[in-house]
Amino acid sequence: MTATSTAAAPPAALHPHRWAAAAVMMVAALMDLLDVTIVNVAIPSIGRDLHASESALQWTVSAYLLGFAATLVVSGHLGDRCGRKTLFLAGTAGFGIASLACGIAQSPGQLIAARAFQGVMAAILMPQVLGSFRTLFQGKERGAAFGMYGAVAGFASAVGLLLGGLLTDADLFGWGWRAVFLVNVPVAAVTFVAGAVLVPATRERSAGRPDILGSLVLATGLIAIVLPLVQGRSNGWPLWGWICLAAGVLVVVGLALFEARRRGGTVPLLPARAFRLPAFSVGVAVQTLFAIGMQGFFLVFAIWLQDGEGYTPMRAGLVTVAFSVGGFLTAPAADALAVKAGRLVLVAGSLMMAGGFAWVWHAVAHADATRTGAWPLVPGLVVAGAGLGFLVVPLVNVVLSAVPADIAGGASGIFSTAQQFGGALGAAVIGAVFFEHAAGGLTDALSAAMPWVITAFVLCAALCPALPRTATAAARDA
Repeated sequence: MTATSTAAAPPAALHPHRWAAAAVMMVAALMDLLDVTIVNVAIPSIGRDLHASESALQWTVSAYLLGFAATLVVSGHLGDRCGRKTLFLAGTAGFGIASLACGIAQSPGQLIAARAFQGVMAAILMPQVLGSFRTLFQGKERGAAFGMYGAVAGFASAVGLLLGGLLTDADLFGWGWRAVFLVNVPVAAVTFVAGAVLVPATRERSAGRPDILGSLVLATGLIAIVLPLVQGRSNGWPLWGWICLAAGVLVVVGLALFEARRRGGTVPLLPARAFRLPAFSVGVAVQTLFAIGMQGFFLVFAIWLQDGEGYTPMRAGLVTVAFSVGGFLTAPAADALAVKAGRLVLVAGSLMMAGGFAWVWHAVAHADATRTGAWPLVPGLVVAGAGLGFLVVPLVNVVLSAVPADIAGGASGIFSTAQQFGGALGAAVIGAVFFEHAAGGLTDALSAAMPWVITAFVLCAALCPALPRTATAAARDA
């Protein structure tokens, strides 16, 4: 989920075509929401066609997430100050161009570079959608608009898995896996034209100056952290990797400390006031751990299903839809439960995810010597997906109930950044464990990776008791 910027004051008169504008923006957002899952199913086909190394496959996922994470917060502030429509159109056009570059890539390096650019464009596009919703709608209409966004986001996770398998298997025009990227090109073109006509120009009159330099420093630090984790295994974990990792951590921490002391009109990327709140710091940690486990699991699970078990991309997509079904069962009730039970809902969701993935691990480890089969995996995937509904849907509301309203926009931006960065870490760390054991067979490799996935969610459960006891109705409706 992406985050919006600080809420603008309601307009004097509601825009007459606000729902048409919202529909156009949701179509654009859907490109990013689908892209989060659609690529996972195509990863094995990409690897075979481009003769990509194991680290290149990890970078195909991580490059997009890092580009998104490094750009998201500053792009939200930039839209507030310079105009959301301008940034929305630029992000939509850029996403289409980046998707075309992904679709015609002839080498792993070209694809990774295009994926990084695609992530940056998604980060420019997405904050403008929710920021515009806050300006265009009021009262119950605003709740309905955000409800539409949430429903589409949840729907996209399942559709992305199916669509990725369908497009790869269909081999439209001989494109194979390239179709998962090229399908975005006409969608982006139509959305750009419709957005230019229907989306109104909005901005935040009191918005401060965005910290462009700080965003570049943050990007450098995040890349320095992920780079040695992806490349370290193939290089024998050299000393330079550990130095690079430590330097990346110091850069991010140093940026946070510098911004805490700086005064002036620049909007901080890492708001110190929010991080001083234990509930917020813990919430960011939970969000990061969740993303590590999720993205790491789906990367290695897709490779195991197709290259290890012989599944077609379409069959692999159908199996993983069981996870989305679990989420659909619990997501509608999760927000209301969080208002009453708060952190206990998140603890339950974390434990359900850990238990569901433990079921998958057991099914894989105790399969016969030939094929595991889909059905032994389905119960675990459904339970894990149900846990996701209880953990992720109310997480932001529970945490933001402890954050002052004037920094809620920046705080929620950090939440989205943590999710993207955590996903990049998951692809790097859990992917490295998987490939380290791949020589003994992909089933052994998945069995080695699963304890790392499960541990991420156990840690989420251990941290959740430090969150606020309940989410407030105001946070829920914000």
